[in-house]
Amino acid sequence: MPQQYPFSAIVGCEADHLDPMGLALILSTISPEIGGVLIRGEKGTAKSTAVRALAAVLPPVDVYEGDRFSIDPDDPSAVSLDLPDRDAATRTSRPVRLVELPVGATEDRVLGSLQLESALSKGEVTFEPGLLARAHRGILYVDEVNLLHDHLVDLLLDAAAMGRATIERDGISVEHAARFVLIGTMNPEEGELRPQLLDRFGLTVEVVAPREPGRRVEVVRRRLAFDADPFTFAASFAADEAALRARIGQARARLAGVKLSDNALAAIARVCAGFEVDGLRADIVTARAAVAHAAWAGRDTVTRADIRQAALLALPHRRRRNPFDAPGLDEDLLDRLLGDEEPDPDDTPPEPPTDDPAPEDRPPEDSDSADQPDTDAPQPDTDTSQPDAPPPGPQDQAEAPLDVPPPLPPELGNDQPSGEGTDKIAAAAAPYRPRLFAVRGVGAGSAGRRSRALSTQGRRIGAEPATSGAGSLHLVETLMAAARHQTPHAGGRRRVQLRAEDLRVATREGREANLILFCVDASGSMAARKRMTAVKTAILSLLLDAYRRRDRVGLVTFRRTGADVALPPTGSIDIAAARLEELPAGGRTPLAEGLELAAKVILRERVRDPRTRPLLVVVTDGRANAGADAVARAERAASGIARLGVSTVVIDSEAGPLRLGLARRLASVLGAEHVAVDAVSAQALTGAVDAWRERPTLPAAENGAA
Repeated sequence: MPQQYPFSAIVGCEADHLDPMGLALILSTISPEIGGVLIRGEKGTAKSTAVRALAAVLPPVDVYEGDRFSIDPDDPSAVSLDLPDRDAATRTSRPVRLVELPVGATEDRVLGSLQLESALSKGEVTFEPGLLARAHRGILYVDEVNLLHDHLVDLLLDAAAMGRATIERDGISVEHAARFVLIGTMNPEEGELRPQLLDRFGLTVEVVAPREPGRRVEVVRRRLAFDADPFTFAASFAADEAALRARIGQARARLAGVKLSDNALAAIARVCAGFEVDGLRADIVTARAAVAHAAWAGRDTVTRADIRQAALLALPHRRRRNPFDAPGLDEDLLDRLLGDEEPDPDDTPPEPPTDDPAPEDRPPEDSDSADQPDTDAPQPDTDTSQPDAPPPGPQDQAEAPLDVPPPLPPELGNDQPSGEGTDKIAAAAAPYRPRLFAVRGVGAGSAGRRSRALSTQGRRIGAEPATSGAGSLHLVETLMAAARHQTPHAGGRRRVQLRAEDLRVATREGREANLILFCVDASGSMAARKRMTAVKTAILSLLLDAYRRRDRVGLVTFRRTGADVALPPTGSIDIAAARLEELPAGGRTPLAEGLELAAKVILRERVRDPRTRPLLVVVTDGRANAGADAVARAERAASGIARLGVSTVVIDSEAGPLRLGLARRLASVLGAEHVAVDAVSAQALTGAVDAWRERPTLPAAENGAA
């Protein structure tokens, strides 16, 4: 077995100099009830290295020999399917297990399933435990947890909430304990985490590479030394590993005796309420983390420092209302909510603050402080030498008309000549729930929530030979396939003879995730503030919908004389939203170049992942006017995309009483669905249908009926 990189050798994970990642991992092992750790960070920040090294510094656990469910010998209520007689079992100890859950694991591998060999050869129903059973009383590690399929996320949610795994499938009904420390690592650039699973992680940390040259040099020096001689390098940190293991054991022993006073609980509640976190899980996790931190520090009472550190780890990911909110915590606000005093160790809660200060706390009426401004605060400009009116404030500037040059002829649109004029940047309004746009046909991509696809989840529509090993066994179809080669038997009953080629698995139809590629017109004809605000709001709403449906997104923009890939296809919706926010508008409309670049991106992604089907969303008013034969070249590019068989939606941004209908014509060439920008909202569509239903019914004569 290859030598594991020592935990204490990671820069920032030394016992006396723990960074947030190392501290969060240690606290979660001292008190597993905290709920695990989510580590978010860029590539190459030792996330996986730290997690895999963690198990080696944990004290061993007591188990029974041969028990695949790892029940606690000191827990008389624990039950194992492998131990019909616990008194006859042999007690032993072993290191803590680190079980890795692959993002592509199947449901039966995670939960466990029927052991096919015993069922088919011996006719016995035998349960084969899965990864959750193996991780009991250990660590369950999910690398790239944000890429985990939704059905596996549901399994983890159930196990994390109940502490047990329940299996009801293939004629098996089994329940066993599944309490583990859940640790996930992810790169936010590859997509965000489903909110329900995000809340299940007790602590979260943001990891970045050190910027100090000295720390970076030390990281490289240690890594090179480990690669040159892993065993000698590990031996040099053996004493540090043993000391860390002993300190964790001591903290666990001290944990039950740490006192969490009512005043400390009141401080925790004040902090959680002040940051407006949802639910009460944040209060519970913060309290448990504060107790664990006090035990780690060798204290018997929770202090202000313990609460502050626990809040920094437990609250940031619970403050996010949507995926576009940046994670983090305002430490100045945290300090104000905690106050300067230590929590009183007695059980008398503090008096609630009142809005009216006590008389002795009020400033004297003749105090200079009531009349004098704060000398440290910035003073308003009192220069009155300018005779003109003061400049408009932000609100006045937002309402001021844009300085737009006179419009060009209709055939050219309202675009500014290349290199002329000033670019405009409009902000999006609050997103809304958009209509569902899906790819035509039935695909076979990764699990998601957008387009129809053959998958391992969903309604059963048939069966197929079990060539890939994936999917659940379809017993009826298997027996029907085996019936063709059964031979009659003269005397008595006999078992059905099954061959490997007889096995059939269920074919199911569910939903898949898609690549949503936005091709956005950022020319001068889009630069009007209200128009670009409507466009950005529609795209932002579709981005939020793509996040919920587990899609990947990309962004192509075109303006002036060319097109640009503003965002290569990615799973990070918040990065797409940031690129959209800073998108300027101005110049001519190179529609052909935008469509051609979008086609190149789609073809490149088909080579990378042929199973992921794209949905092209073109946002434009259709006014192609950059270069010679701009309209003809745009139509040729649109015809090329249509020949690729790409499902396309054209969102028409044209507004005003006089409309040319060029975007509708473009949609016809693309074979695309044409949608006005104000009809992207699901509420707008529902309102139109309701208005049609509620229209007054005319008499037959007025109706033209005979």
